[in-house]
Amino acid sequence: MLKTQTEKVSQRLMNNLAQLISSIYPDHDTAALSQEVIDRFWRDGQRPRMRGRIAGNAQWSEKDNYLIAYGNTIVDGEHKPLDLLRDFAEQHLEGTINGIHILPFFPFTSDDGFAVTDYRQVNSELGAWEDITRISEHFRLMSDLVLNHGSSQSVWFNEYLQGHPPYDKYFFEASPDDDLSDVVRPRAHPLLREVETANGTKYVWCTFSHDQVDFDFRNPEVLLEFLEILRFHIDMGVRTVRLDAVAFVWKQAGTSSIHLKQTHDIVKVMRLLCDYCEERVLLITETNVPRAENLSYFGNRNEAHMVYNFSLPPLVLHALLKGTSKYLKAWQMSMPPAQLGCTYFNFTASHDGIGLRPAEGIIPNDQLTEMLNTVQNYGARISMRETKDGPKPYELNVALYDAFKGTVDGVDEFQAERFICSQTIAMGLEGIPAFYLHSLVAAGNDTEGVERLGYNRAINRTRFNYTDLRKVLEDENEPRALVFKELKRRIRVRSKQPAFHPNATQFTLHLGDEIFGFWRQSLDRAQSIFAISNLTKNEIALPAVSLNLIDGNDWIDLLTGDPIESLEGDLTLAPYQTMWITNRMPN
Repeated sequence: MLKTQTEKVSQRLMNNLAQLISSIYPDHDTAALSQEVIDRFWRDGQRPRMRGRIAGNAQWSEKDNYLIAYGNTIVDGEHKPLDLLRDFAEQHLEGTINGIHILPFFPFTSDDGFAVTDYRQVNSELGAWEDITRISEHFRLMSDLVLNHGSSQSVWFNEYLQGHPPYDKYFFEASPDDDLSDVVRPRAHPLLREVETANGTKYVWCTFSHDQVDFDFRNPEVLLEFLEILRFHIDMGVRTVRLDAVAFVWKQAGTSSIHLKQTHDIVKVMRLLCDYCEERVLLITETNVPRAENLSYFGNRNEAHMVYNFSLPPLVLHALLKGTSKYLKAWQMSMPPAQLGCTYFNFTASHDGIGLRPAEGIIPNDQLTEMLNTVQNYGARISMRETKDGPKPYELNVALYDAFKGTVDGVDEFQAERFICSQTIAMGLEGIPAFYLHSLVAAGNDTEGVERLGYNRAINRTRFNYTDLRKVLEDENEPRALVFKELKRRIRVRSKQPAFHPNATQFTLHLGDEIFGFWRQSLDRAQSIFAISNLTKNEIALPAVSLNLIDGNDWIDLLTGDPIESLEGDLTLAPYQTMWITNRMPN
């Protein structure tokens, strides 16, 4: 007897899921655990799609971008911060930005939200779920699934300490006698924390801090719990899910405990379930690691839809401080086009600092040292991590606008121009651009915040009084307002160009070290854009013929509206100017 279509689809989903479950949990009943996954993810009458979504390039377009902000970045002492964020986005960004990544908005105890105590509640100091869903009605909402670790002050951990099931097996335990010498560390504190439990003295694994205790995904109940949370967040309007610190999820003594096969299989389980959701849900992995390791989270088009382009921030910073495209260009040439159905998440600043590990093997150590010394002169702090060879720089903590106060030669008058250039480069590259709110409004270093809170990352996490922020951004004579206005204008120009589709063709141009350039072509090959940026404080004359502009077409710079009068003359780029030269104006 022929199976119905529903049975065929159900069997296809179950077969794919069973393969992953058997790989992660070979000692468990695969069929029973696979069914439990389905039952926990689809509840209350929900059902999977008839067919899983096929990876393609229609799930995003040149119009897509994201704002990155904390739920309490904007405050006024009277209204709920989430309402203020929504008002700011609707008043100042609607028609420019179409996605918002609200950094962890759950109850927490430390790390500005990343030590979560309850994954199913909104931090009451920010607002409520209704405030989150209102934002999701106007913007594509991204939220964090902090699945590597939870707060040591959470109900779950308290239940663990008391030996109450199922939480007595929720957190990863190790022994000081285990071989942990190869464990990759993003921090310098001791890895294990000694705790007293109802079952005796235990040593729990803490990758990031002793208040952030790692979960034990060897227990399938932990995975089931997080799949339920994932489904709940989707039900509440989340459409892009950021898998925070996902690289560390699976641990094993005697290994590096990063990027293990089971970690990738867990991401594949989440991708599979999202592909069968009625809602269009995208996964993005947050893996602040060297390039090859980062790209591995695309899998075979069956893991993340997007990966953070972590090498971009330090490379763009170095290029503009040093006035050379040498390392940025070499890196760009080596970057493979994202697979069909995958794309890069391009950013230059975030709530964290500028990661230095993604620059390893790309920027020479002496050049990195010079960059760090330069930005320290502009108020930056350096965060360290522990390695076999002792502490090493891990992260550069600075407000990006202030990082561009000058170059390696010192402070100059081109801070705004240099900063706008950095953002324009990121806008044009293959992928989807994202803009940290503090950078978008050209905020400077919050040194007072660092001193008050006692950690380096506070330097780029200023809370803005809404009244004061609006005054600044509405003052036509305020430099920050001019930067904000110009960035918004460029984002809107970008969003009209088919050649800036996240998967549009990209080739690196060779125009000398002082210029960084690349060519983008739309999927239908109708539009070409030559994006060229002067990385120096000097005016540069570039022969137009070096771009191979096709004769017979009318070429124009999208950013100025100026036509390219002659294909045989020179293109003159002012200090830190970017041109987007195209053969096709938007409708």
